[in-house]
Amino acid sequence: MQTTTPPPASLRPLFALPVIVAALGYFVDVYDLLLFNIVRVPSLKDLGLSDADTSLIGGRILNYQQAGLLMGGILWGILGDKRGRLSVLFGSIITYSLANIACGFVRDPELYAILRLVAGLGLAGELGAGITLVSEILPKELRGYGSSLVASVGLLGAVVAYFTVTLFDWRTTYFIGGGLGLALLVLRVSVLESTMFRRVQQTGIARGNFWALFQGGGRLGRYLRCMGLAVPTYLVIGILATFGNEFGQALGIPDAIQPGRCVMFTYVGTVVGDLLSGLFSQWFRSRRKAIGLMMGLTFVFVGVYLFGGIRSADVFYVVCMGMGFGIGYIAMFLTVTAESFGTNLRATATTSVANNVRATTLLTIPAFQAMKPAIGVLGAGAVVAAVCFLIGFWALATIEETFGKELDYTE
Repeated sequence: MQTTTPPPASLRPLFALPVIVAALGYFVDVYDLLLFNIVRVPSLKDLGLSDADTSLIGGRILNYQQAGLLMGGILWGILGDKRGRLSVLFGSIITYSLANIACGFVRDPELYAILRLVAGLGLAGELGAGITLVSEILPKELRGYGSSLVASVGLLGAVVAYFTVTLFDWRTTYFIGGGLGLALLVLRVSVLESTMFRRVQQTGIARGNFWALFQGGGRLGRYLRCMGLAVPTYLVIGILATFGNEFGQALGIPDAIQPGRCVMFTYVGTVVGDLLSGLFSQWFRSRRKAIGLMMGLTFVFVGVYLFGGIRSADVFYVVCMGMGFGIGYIAMFLTVTAESFGTNLRATATTSVANNVRATTLLTIPAFQAMKPAIGVLGAGAVVAAVCFLIGFWALATIEETFGKELDYTE
C-alpha cells in the first residue's frame, strides 16, 4: 500500500499580524532596554556628574532598571494569564514608552533612576507575552520559525540603538524610543487574543498563580531548567561584552576596546544566531539539539575569548560576534518555556523566566567584581563562565523535549 507524504505546512501564518507585531515589539523592547547602557556616560556627564559619580550612580540606575525587570516579570506574567496576552502587550508598551519619553526631559539623577525603574517594569512584559502569543497562535510545525522571526527582527533593535546614539544626542534617542513604542501601539489595536487563552478564560480554572510554579507536578524543576538553559546568554551579554574593555586590557591588546562596540557586535551575531537556531530546531525536529548546538558553540567562542591569546581589536570584535551567534537561542529557550507549561500558567512562566535570566547579572557581575582582585579579570571571567555553563548544560541534559508538543492544555 502506497503512502503519501503530507504536504509541508504553509508559511503564511508566520506573516500574520500578531507575529509581525510581536517581532516589532521585541525590536522596540531591545532598543529601549539597551539605551541606558549606551548613553549612561554622556547622559550623566551632561547632568553634571563627575567621572567617579558617573560610575557609581550609573551602576545604581542600572540596578533600578534591573529591579524593574524582576518585578515586572512577575507582574506582567500574572496579568498575562489572568487578563490576557494582549492586555500585557498594551500595558507594558504604554508604560515603557512614556517612561522613555520622560527620560528625555530628566534633569536629576534620582528622578532618572526612578524613571529607569518604571521603564524596566514596562519592558519586562514585552518579550514573554509576545512569545506566548506567537506560540499559541502558530501551528506546532511553525513555532520554531516563529521564534526565529521574532528574535531576529527584535535583536536588530540593539544595532539600531547603537547607531541612533551616534547620530543624535542622548535625549533625542529616548524620544525616538518612546515614539517607536507609541507608534507600535496603533498596530496592536488590530491584533486578536489567543484562542487558547479565550477558551481557558471561559472555564473556572485558576490562572496566573505565580506560586503554583513552585507546587507539585514537577513545575519547579521545569521552571528552573528553563531558566538554566539561558544562563550562558547573559554571561556573554552582561559580563564578557559589557566589560570588554577590561578583558581587552587583560589580554594586552594595544588598541582600546570599546564596550559599546562589543555589545553591538555581540548583538549582530545574536541576530543571525537567533534566526538560524529556530531553523535548526525545525530541521532537527528537536529544541534540545538546536539549543545544544548553539550552547556548544558559545562554549567554544568563550574559550577563545578568554584563553585564545587574542592580540588585536579586530579579532576581539569578531570573537564577540561569534559569542553573540552562539547565544542566539534567546527566543528558542523562551519558546521551550512556553511549550513547557499549560495555558493557565504559560504567560506567568514565560514572562518571569525571561526577566529572571536578564537579572542573573545581579549575581554574576558582583561575583566577577569580587574575584578580580585575587585572580584577575581573565580568571574571574573564567570562574563565572564555568558556573554558568555547568548550569546551562545540566538544564539541557535534563529538560523535556518540547518540539511539536500540543499546547492546548492546562496545569
